[in-house]
Amino acid sequence: MAMSRDLRVILVKLADRLHNMRTIRSMSPEKQAQKARETMEIFAPLAGRMGMQWMREELEDLSFKVLNPEARNSIMRRFLTLQRETGDVVHQISGDITHELEKARIDADVFGRAKKPYSIWRKMQEKDLAFSRLSDIYGFRVICASVADCYRILGVIHQRWRAVPGRFKDYISQPKNNGYRSIHTTVSGRDGKRVEVQIRTREMHEVAEAGVAAHWSYREGVRGVNPFAVDPAKWIAGLTERLDEGDTDEFLEHVKLEMYSDQVFCFTPKGDVIQMPRGATPLDFAYAIHTRIGNSCVSAKIDGIRVPLWTRLKNGQSIEIITAEGQRPQSSWIDIVTTGRAKAAIRRSLREEDRGRFVKLGQELARAAFDHVGKKASDKALRTAAKMLGLADENDLLARLGSAEMPARRVVETLYPELAQAVAEEVDSGRPVAGLTADQAFKRAACCQPVPGERIVGITYRGQGVVVHAIDCPALEEFEDQTSRWVDLHWHSGRHKPVFTVGLDLTISNDAGVLGRICTLIGEQKANISDLRFTDRKPDFYRLIIDVDLRDVEHLHLVMTALEAETDVAQISRHRDLTRRP
Repeated sequence: MAMSRDLRVILVKLADRLHNMRTIRSMSPEKQAQKARETMEIFAPLAGRMGMQWMREELEDLSFKVLNPEARNSIMRRFLTLQRETGDVVHQISGDITHELEKARIDADVFGRAKKPYSIWRKMQEKDLAFSRLSDIYGFRVICASVADCYRILGVIHQRWRAVPGRFKDYISQPKNNGYRSIHTTVSGRDGKRVEVQIRTREMHEVAEAGVAAHWSYREGVRGVNPFAVDPAKWIAGLTERLDEGDTDEFLEHVKLEMYSDQVFCFTPKGDVIQMPRGATPLDFAYAIHTRIGNSCVSAKIDGIRVPLWTRLKNGQSIEIITAEGQRPQSSWIDIVTTGRAKAAIRRSLREEDRGRFVKLGQELARAAFDHVGKKASDKALRTAAKMLGLADENDLLARLGSAEMPARRVVETLYPELAQAVAEEVDSGRPVAGLTADQAFKRAACCQPVPGERIVGITYRGQGVVVHAIDCPALEEFEDQTSRWVDLHWHSGRHKPVFTVGLDLTISNDAGVLGRICTLIGEQKANISDLRFTDRKPDFYRLIIDVDLRDVEHLHLVMTALEAETDVAQISRHRDLTRRP
């Protein structure tokens, strides 16, 4: 939050991290790896997002030296071999460019250098190329006085050397979103070697090297105007707004997406330019214009042709978004969009929609629970219960009921403790379901393990009586054509004994004390463990099935929620074994 008010904070943080990385050898190997990963994922791209390219490159190279020293040393060795074979290529090509500019009577400075080891490694990984096949490992900068000179120099270079198709980018007419302005082109230079040339003015060079620190002067804590850079303060302020709306994991995901992304430039039907990260879709474009347009988007046209919403955008395309009233974001959109803004808006809308669904479900649960004690679930009764339970209002109470965070019985007990106690008679565990004849035996299906509170159906078996399945059990599909065997059943109302065994499939960390904590958590929920068996053992995790004796579906939800909240539980689900049939 401090960053969004004063960018000097982020400059100090970046400088501090650079000093840490320069002196990282004093730390333990574990601490070195942690700091290097953090620097590579957050601080280096953040320096790039602030336009401080020299700092980004140094942070990346220092991290690369820690995280993959063998790869870095290999690239350095190959560089030395290449220099011995070809001589001083940088000096030779710099001389060629300078000679051409002098012939055209253009005053400019030419600088050349070999690219950093990490930059070369990343290119090798992205393009799946060996070092010997990587051509543009040298970069050159031409620094001149004016924008007009930039385009004259571009003409001179393209006249002298053949341009490589698809490798020209004009960031002067379309600056990057961190304020970077320059012309990039790649040509086939001396001996057919590919050479990347960047052309920029001296002012642009200052912004490219120092970024946000170049022309941002502070007087009495107020930032001065910088005519050369796009305002990064607005970007940071936008991010901090999103931190208030989502959780920290979502926030970090958004930051990484926006810091790592390269840019494409697309046009609205009116001709306005919208900057998007590479890989963006029409949905990202819609949310970039306005959240309302993104939420109501149904389709899109690119250059007048209707396209699917997952189409990847390209530079220079004109995008038209088609909206419709009543359209709402779908959960599948999360996988289509790439920008943090779009992901945050979709998740927020889905949460609101889920809340509405939970409120409706909660109303039904409350009505059934109140009817059971002969009362009506009026708005006033629900408001009173919400106040007694310390909740904001009746809608908050209903949402908790619908999402199974709170049992409906608790609401009744809060308002009518005497009535709730009177009806909560204990159910006979030998005959917990209603709908059986006196001579019919009863057995729970081992495949789905239904518990009180779930909708059930019975299937008759010769010599075995009735086997009770959950209504959503896949095993019921084989009986679709045998309707004479189906028996309409439901659980008796009242308090059931904790005798209904349910298998829980857990993946847990392989660490000291983890299994003990999990068993303690189950015990704290008044549930008994009747069996425990490991199904997979790995160096870093265990997978196991725990059989737990429970009262009803609410009891099951409490146990699973408690386990899911445990940090050492990577995954939990209800175990259903369809191979276990009657």
